[in-house]
Amino acid sequence: MKIIVSIAAIVLMFSTNSCGQNKSKIKEENNKALSFPNQKSEAEWRKILNPLSFEIMVNRGTEPPFKNPYNNNHQKGIYVSAATGEPLFSSDDKYESGSGWPSFTKAIKAGVITVVTDNSHGMIRDEVIETKTGLHLGHVFDDGPKDKGGKRYCMNSAALKFIKK
Repeated sequence: MKIIVSIAAIVLMFSTNSCGQNKSKIKEENNKALSFPNQKSEAEWRKILNPLSFEIMVNRGTEPPFKNPYNNNHQKGIYVSAATGEPLFSSDDKYESGSGWPSFTKAIKAGVITVVTDNSHGMIRDEVIETKTGLHLGHVFDDGPKDKGGKRYCMNSAALKFIKK
């Protein structure tokens, strides 16, 4: 019974952390510290963000897979930052990845997101942050559609707001 409980705990840990990470200092892949023009204090972000978006974006959390508003959203429009309203992703680049989180093949335009190294939870992953704020959005993986560049930008719905076309 202990083995079953241990295995279940490990599976749960990995499933809830597939797009998450702990709070850490953000650095580019070359270990240079980044600066963000629209950076705010935690107190300021608390005034702007709802509690779930704050947990995801500021504390680098992860929402549950499949139980989030945009995983099954099939409407046309754009996804903007929940913190700033900056356009980040288009529904034209969204696809069904089966991961339980909204997945995109690319950002809406160059420069709106930045990819940094995340070495939390004993793994090395590529974290996606909003370039202007440094806030956590999700992670990017190399298992996306090959005909569209091979990337899967796995985003937390709580980091986004959808604007219908």
